[in-house]
Amino acid sequence: MLRPSLLYINVLIIATCGLIYELLAGTLASYVLGDSVTQFSVIIGVYLSSMGVGAWLSGFLDKNLARRFIDVELGVALVGGFSAPLLFLSFAYLDWFRIVLFGLVGLIGVLVGLELPLLMRLLKENVEFKKLVSRVLSFDYLGALIASLLFPIVFVPKLGLVRTSLFFGLFNAGVALWGTSILRPLIKGRVSGLQVRAGMVIALLVVAFVQADRLTRWAEEALYEDAIIFAKSSSYQRVVITRSTTGFKLFLNGNLQFASEDEYRYHEGLVHPAMSVAGSPRRVLILGGGDGMAAREILRYPSVEHITLVDLDPTITNLGKTFPLFVQLNKGSLRDKRVHVINADALVWLAESHPKPYDVAIVDFPDPNSFSLGKLYTRRFYRMLRGALTPEAPIVVQSTSPLYARESFWCIVRTLEAAGLYVRPYRVNVPSFGVWGYALARGIPFDIPHRLPPGLRYLNVETLRGLFAFPADMTAVNVEINRLNDQRLVRYYETEWRRWERH
Repeated sequence: MLRPSLLYINVLIIATCGLIYELLAGTLASYVLGDSVTQFSVIIGVYLSSMGVGAWLSGFLDKNLARRFIDVELGVALVGGFSAPLLFLSFAYLDWFRIVLFGLVGLIGVLVGLELPLLMRLLKENVEFKKLVSRVLSFDYLGALIASLLFPIVFVPKLGLVRTSLFFGLFNAGVALWGTSILRPLIKGRVSGLQVRAGMVIALLVVAFVQADRLTRWAEEALYEDAIIFAKSSSYQRVVITRSTTGFKLFLNGNLQFASEDEYRYHEGLVHPAMSVAGSPRRVLILGGGDGMAAREILRYPSVEHITLVDLDPTITNLGKTFPLFVQLNKGSLRDKRVHVINADALVWLAESHPKPYDVAIVDFPDPNSFSLGKLYTRRFYRMLRGALTPEAPIVVQSTSPLYARESFWCIVRTLEAAGLYVRPYRVNVPSFGVWGYALARGIPFDIPHRLPPGLRYLNVETLRGLFAFPADMTAVNVEINRLNDQRLVRYYETEWRRWERH
């Protein structure tokens, strides 16, 4: 006797797994290709249209539908389960990554599109038509809700992208094996062959799940020039550290954050102009900068009594405190009793009350390559930041490259001005990055800084003044400001850096 309630659970699982695979593909595409909005939009379109193709193809299946359903379920388990490992490896080793990406998304969509019509046809003899449609669609939409909640909150933070993919492949294969039992009255012939195939798929996925770290490392070794000495997926990003004969490098989601051989240029340029304008600051706020390098430079000033460092990812701040190479480079700054580390979203943290205002703010966020980062470069954010500072406190913002991303750079400058700040932009040459830009801002007019602490490796009084002069190919251009509800900066950034990546 066929039990419809068990098949409704199948509908729920099918919808959940299908959307999980789609979200995995979109996330991986945005990691490696950038432009997260476009990638997700196209992937959703390909997936939904492919489901339509699968639903249409189901009309050509007339015989032994229960057996065909199990076969399709095993196909989803294999293709969907291995989708993330295959995408990682194809990006590392193949030039036609986009073909693999959309081919996998399309194939998963076709297979998922086949499943639901087959299930409805299996149920039609046991359930009234209107109840059948309403219940199947209800469980389908409920599965989509479950997937959209579990993916960012539970699975990716706990398992990472590759293991999440393999886990849901196992889930699909388990459903297929279970289906050989609940659909037994409708399967013609012996089911042992289906059960053996399901067992083989489960075994293959289990082996891959256990070896997921090795699979990821194999792919990453092809992406990075130097040897990988540390790799971890945090709740927020993929963290990779590589080492060569000249030093080590930190990458977040494949993007270089600093190289040990020249990071001092970047961090001296980031910190000391603002500290010079501040005079003798006592309380300093760092937003980002979880590696501890900015804190190292701030601790050169004897007047500093308190530093609050707000960084979203505890993985990075823990590296800054405990990873020997980091600790050696940042001179143990995050272990200093004057430094207080808070792991929080800077926008949320700023919305809270702060009884004592800060004398300086050092803003060292990653580049605005997504809306989640772009919100930290908006006029609203800068206005909130001003509320945590003394009226005359200077702010410095790392502002991407004025040469490679000219519109992005000046968009940040204009957005600071729109927040009521006086701004003096400047730039530093960092060999690992090229020309890099900063925006120094204050609530009152101010002169170009001219004082520096002793012992710096890069900056001196003469070079400091020269940082504020821009050649013709980096001067101001007309741009719009970056608002929370209209993040033009992210679009500027994606367009400009994509042009250079093609070179």
